This record gives sequence, C-alpha cells and structure tokens, in this order.
Amino acid sequence: MSSDPLVIFTPSGKRGRFPKGTPVLTAARQLGVDLDSVCGGRGICSKCQVSPGYGNFSKHGVTVEPDALSEWNAVEARYDEKRGLKEGRRLGCQATVQGDVVIDVPPESQVHKQVVRKRAEAREIVLNPSVKLFYVEVTEPDMHEPSGDLERLRKALSEQWELEKVTADLHILQMMQPVLRKGAWKVTVAVHLGDQENAARIMNIWPGYYEGTVYGLAVDLGSTTIAAHLCDLQTGEVVASSGVMNPQIRFGEDLMSRVSYSMMNPKGADEMTRAVREGMNGLFSQIATEGNVDKNLIVDAVFVCNPVMHHLLLGIDPFELGQAPFALATSGAMRLRADDLDLNIHPSARVYMLPCIAGHVGADAAAVALSEAPEKSEDLMLVVDVGTNAEILLGNREKVLACSSPTGPAFEGAQISSGQRAAPGAIERVEIDPETKVARFKVIGCDIWSDDEGFEEAVASTGITGICGSGIIEMVAEMRIHGIVDAPGLIGTAEQTGSPSVFADGRTNSYLVYDGTDKGGPKITVTNRDIREIQMAKAALYSGARLLMDKFGVDKVDRVVLAGAFGAHISPRHAMVLGMIPDAPLDKVTSAGNAAGTGARIALLNTEARAEIEATVKAIHKVETAVEPRFQEHFVNASAIPNAVEPFPILNSLVALPDVNFNTGGSGGAGGERGGRRRRRKAST
Repeated sequence: MSSDPLVIFTPSGKRGRFPKGTPVLTAARQLGVDLDSVCGGRGICSKCQVSPGYGNFSKHGVTVEPDALSEWNAVEARYDEKRGLKEGRRLGCQATVQGDVVIDVPPESQVHKQVVRKRAEAREIVLNPSVKLFYVEVTEPDMHEPSGDLERLRKALSEQWELEKVTADLHILQMMQPVLRKGAWKVTVAVHLGDQENAARIMNIWPGYYEGTVYGLAVDLGSTTIAAHLCDLQTGEVVASSGVMNPQIRFGEDLMSRVSYSMMNPKGADEMTRAVREGMNGLFSQIATEGNVDKNLIVDAVFVCNPVMHHLLLGIDPFELGQAPFALATSGAMRLRADDLDLNIHPSARVYMLPCIAGHVGADAAAVALSEAPEKSEDLMLVVDVGTNAEILLGNREKVLACSSPTGPAFEGAQISSGQRAAPGAIERVEIDPETKVARFKVIGCDIWSDDEGFEEAVASTGITGICGSGIIEMVAEMRIHGIVDAPGLIGTAEQTGSPSVFADGRTNSYLVYDGTDKGGPKITVTNRDIREIQMAKAALYSGARLLMDKFGVDKVDRVVLAGAFGAHISPRHAMVLGMIPDAPLDKVTSAGNAAGTGARIALLNTEARAEIEATVKAIHKVETAVEPRFQEHFVNASAIPNAVEPFPILNSLVALPDVNFNTGGSGGAGGERGGRRRRRKAST
C-alpha cells in the first residue's frame, strides 16, 4: 500500500494518495474535483480557496495533523493583505500536501457551483457557462522562432489550459498585439468553449490578470413582451432584469394576425423583423445601463420564443406557419453570432436559440420543459404557460405531450373594455361582497383594499387606471360565484342579481367596478363582451389541456403548474371557477413564475443543459390542436363557466356556484333563473 498522504475532498467525497509537496489544486484536478481557477495556479485569482479540516475524522478513517498542509507562504500572505482570506482558508494552488488531510471545497470555489437566483425566480442552477476566463503567460516573439502572436497565444491556451484549436475573429486580431505588450505577455482571455458544432473561440482579451467578469443575456421573446435577464457568467448572479412591450404589437396582437400581416404585405416580415430587433436592442441598452455593464462585455445570449417570433427574429417569413402542416424552417437548436441578428452587444457574442417542439409549440415551451422537467416527474404534471399563445405540457416519467393553444391577449388585459397591462394603478385582486354584491379591489402598487381606510391616499400617486389580466380573471370568477353572471356567460339585470352595481348597457348588462369620473379618473366596468372575451380565452386554454389528457388516456391530473409572468399572479381558486384549468386540489395548483425565462437562464448558465433540452425535445410527443377534431368539441363545452359537461367535483366541494340562467329570450340579456328569483317573484304575485 502506498505511504503517500491520503487527500479527501468534501463535499464530493473524492479521495486519492499523492506525494508530499503536491499542490492541493493539482490533486483536485487529478481527482476531477470541482475546484475553480482562472489564473492556472499562479496565486493571482483566489478562485481556488479551500478549507482544510483538522482533527479526527472517524467517518473517513483519518486523523489530520496541524501540519497536514504546507505553511502559509508569501503569495497567500500577500493576497490576504491586499484582499483578505476568510479565517481558515488556504489557496489551493499554494498549499501543498504534507500529510493525510480532509479538504472542503466551499460553494464559491466550485466550478459548477449551485447558483440560487434571488432577483429572478428562485432556482438552483449548476453554473457551467459557455464563456470562461483564462489567465495565460505567452511566449514572447523571437526572431529565431518566427510565429504570430495569435499562434503563440493559442499555444499558451493549449499548454496551460488544455484548450485545443482555439480560433479568433478579426476584431480580436485587431486589438491583440497592443494588449499582449501592455500586459508584458501575461493576459486574461475570455474563451467561448464551443460545442459539438463550433470550435472554442476567443471573445475578449485583457492585459495582465483581469479582475472583472463577463456577462450573458437570457431572453424570453414573447408575442406581447420581451423580457431579459443580464447574468454574471462567473457567479451566476442576475445583475439586472427588465422587459419591454414587443413593438410588433402594432402589426397585430396575436401571432396569426402577424402571420396574416406578412402574407398581405410584401415586405411585412422584414418590417416585423426590424421592429423586434430594434426593440430588443433598446432593451439591451436599458438593462446594461441598469446593471452598469459595458455592452461589449455581454458575450453570450440565449433566446427562447414561440415559432412565429423565432422565425421573425431570424428574418424568416412565417408564411408556412399560417397554414397546415405548419412547417418550421428549422426546429433544431440554433447557434449564431450577435451580428447575425444585428444585436448591439459584443459583436462576436454567441447566441443560442433553444429548439422548437413543433410548428405551434416553440422554444419557449422547450424552455418551460427545461425549467419544470415534467419528464422527471413521478406524478402526472400539467404545465400551462399562460400568455397570448399558451404552451401546455402534460407528462411524467412515462411520456410528455405538448401543444399550444391560441388564447389571445384577453388574459393580458387587451380587448377588455377597461383592460390594461399590469402596471401601478391596475386592479389586480377582486372580491364581491356576498350580501351587497358590490366589488372591492386591490391595485398594483398598493397593499390595502379599496374599502379600507386610507385607500384613496395610498393610490393618489398612481390612480385607479383599469383592470389587468389577473384582475379580470378574479372579477369574472367572482361574478359567477355570486350569481351576477350565469354559466353561459350572461350578466343578469340588477333585479335578477340583487346587485346595485349592475346597469343596463345597450342590449345587455354591465357591472360597475369603480367610478372615478368625479375625480377625473376612468369609469371601470365589466361588459358582457368582456365576459365573452375571457370565455374564449379560457376555453382555448382548457381545451388544449383536455386534449392532451385525452391523448394520455386520463380524466384528471395530479398537479397543475401555472407558468409565465402572468401565471404567477393567477388565483388558483378563481382560475378553476372560470374553468381555465382542469379540476384539481387547490394545493396542487402552483406557480412557477416565468418558467420560460428560467429555462433560458438555465441554458445560459449551464451549457450541459442545452444538450439535455435538445434530447428532451426530441422525445416530446407533439399534438397539433388545429387538426384535432375533439379540440372544437372541448372548446364549445369549455365556453361555459366553468364547463358545460365536465363535473369539477373538487371545485364543487369548495364553491357552490349558483344555478342561474339569464337567457329567457328577452332583450338586454334579461331573463329568469332556473328555479331562481324571477320565477319565485311571479309565484308570489
């Protein structure tokens, strides 16, 4: 048996024997331990900090003596003086093995560290970005051994970091020579490590040891909004997050209207491509300013988008997506450069676009699958990414099915008479008093209800401006719960409903939520047309989910995950009253926030996840709702609130919905009730 000291690393548990004098960093590398280093063991970067343990470790069968590692050296002392080392920490490149030792690698020193998102959705992501920093010492030019500076830089990367066949774009050659000389042939290089399709490539170069970092963008390009997260590629931190309205909205609020615009206008697709790229560049400038980051340091980007947005971003006419069989130009993952898309970040920044699943199920759905991993679920999981075009996934370890459903923009406040985007002043929560049938509400930016003391003062700065998506969902559901709207979607009269908030509005009735006209504000109402818009949107959503359940051969799901930035604000109880989602226990209906954006961040910060999602997408079974005959049947049934035929037993055990019907053939939607008030009144007169 070898008499060399035993080195045990935690938390990995990897162990091996090494000769005395072996640097801890060298031992870690030989064992495949996750210990970081940018400077390659020169004592400059401090990424390789470790915490040795001393004393008796019965679990490992070793006793670690105080002299198990070499004494503190001058490099460590200098680093501690300048920047400070936590008590008990050593630099793995400087401390050498002298005896049996147990060494802990703290999370911040791990290459593939777990990063917990704080300012975006909370999520642990294994950090393994495609762009990393490498400090190298380059051989100086010699007249006796002529070779180019780039060739010697590439040789240094090969010898010191085992990076082979590294390439460089022209702009690197244009800046490289003065940087090498300024750094006295010692430089830090940002290298995109490449993949199965592309070689490693130099992205940037700095003289000496570069103490800064490089950044990446995770972008969720939606039909209505463009959201982006700016991430530090060395730490995984989300430096800034922001979003803007998609400027393509002026060409049509839903995807098919944009496809139609492309069909009807010879240069329509080019216009929309130009608009979305300009909108994105404005967002990138904004987010870089918020994060105080030079855009030239943004060297990697990941995009997720639905198929129509995917094609328009790439400059591909989406004509074929407007007609069966809804053929994509490409469904595979794309690996591009920023200048291919006219993006104003680092000119050679790499762009990765997640694969699309099918003609109407895009890379955004793939990103949701990466984030929520239905293929790893033990129980049957329904994931619904709620938006203008809803992506729906249903699956478990057995299989995963996917479809999209054209819900339209009603859930985002569009096409609603008092509707608006989610912004301060928008009504987001609603409750109707069961006795008075009058609504009270909360607005975005204020934590108290409208009937609480101090409400008027609290909303003085924002006002009360309209109803956003979550507000209209709760509004319609509350109206159904309290008998103001019947199952087919008609608002009864004030007499029928017992609500003073109901008033005649032409041939139908409307419900007054808030009248701010005496204060110079709006009059916020819910009309029968608003009810109809919500019915159509929720019916499309439910029908897609129900169709997948048919294909899976089930009548219920174990849990429902509401994804999308909007999904995070939906009340599960109200969503079920509307019939947006299948019947399920309310505690099994959860929010995943912006799961597509989370999937984009996972793919940005962990390149191994890119291969994972590409394999997952190939295994997902795609269902095309447009050609499925049962979709229309489900849609008709789901137009009722909550549903014309589905029993919803769990919902019925929680909420007793009034059995009313206001359609008696009279004008104004006025009518009687099945066994309701009007018939009882007639009987008593």
